[in-house]
Amino acid sequence: MGFLDKLKKRAPELKDKAADLAREHGDKIDQGIDKAAGLADKATKGKHTDTIDSAAKKAKDAADQLGEEPGGPKPR
Repeated sequence: MGFLDKLKKRAPELKDKAADLAREHGDKIDQGIDKAAGLADKATKGKHTDTIDSAAKKAKDAADQLGEEPGGPKPR
């Protein structure tokens, strides 16, 4: 069995673990996204602020969605 086959077999387990971590550390994830966005904005000297802000919002939304429990709100 190759590496990708093993990964495919473990994918549901890994997704559940990622969701648990997103629920547990959602605030830290958001802080990391904000920090990365700030560094990117500084590196581009503000030339792409709107694009960076949009990407950061999408990343936060994706992390929040990953951490949501099916049928219920995400605890924070």
